[in-house]
Amino acid sequence: MPDLDFLLVGGLAALLGAIVQSSVGLGVGLVATPIVTLLFPSLMPGAILVAAVVLPVATLTREVRHADLRGLGWAFGGRLAGTPLGVWVVAAVPVDALGAVIGAVVLAALAASAWSGTVPRNPATLTTAGLLAGATGTASAIGGPPIALLYQRESGPRVRATLAVFFTVGAILSLVTLAAAGQLPHEQVVAGLALTPFVLTGFAVAGPLRRYLDGGRMRNAITVVVGVSALSLIVRSVI
Repeated sequence: MPDLDFLLVGGLAALLGAIVQSSVGLGVGLVATPIVTLLFPSLMPGAILVAAVVLPVATLTREVRHADLRGLGWAFGGRLAGTPLGVWVVAAVPVDALGAVIGAVVLAALAASAWSGTVPRNPATLTTAGLLAGATGTASAIGGPPIALLYQRESGPRVRATLAVFFTVGAILSLVTLAAAGQLPHEQVVAGLALTPFVLTGFAVAGPLRRYLDGGRMRNAITVVVGVSALSLIVRSVI
């Protein structure tokens, strides 16, 4: 059973991330990964990957009909190619250096989100986004931003459903690949399962609040939290 500190801190991070993801399509990895990596590095990336499987499944029970399955076909091609790269990063990069890499990935995602807007969605960009998501998602449990950028102009249900399909298949693929490579310790799986009640609670809370919450304000708030967490990861790794 994970420590109480992990349940309190990691659980709160997973809860907040689930509320955000249930509203705007992504958030569990962006919010929880920097915090868990900073305080409980031995539990990454498996703990967040396990917890991250639950929320998109819950989302699909409500909005699966809105998913862009055709576009995801190209993205999954890239995801398959990127996953082994992520496994190599987990095996080859020391824990402290991995923290710096994850922090840089988060900051890059935030910068890309601020720039955003004009990225075309076509087979080339979808495949590239899938490749990046496969590598970063497997290595750090943060794989949503590349795909989310391509769909950010779509309606809320389409964004959430499309990302939910991608996250579900992608997280399972990453977990299976990590396990096959001997990079998924039992402790990470148990920790991830311990976070699932927090994720489901976040989904339940976000449901009645979805119409009220403004996606722009939510993103701004999470940008501050994630940015500070990412910078903390980088500073800790350098020190």
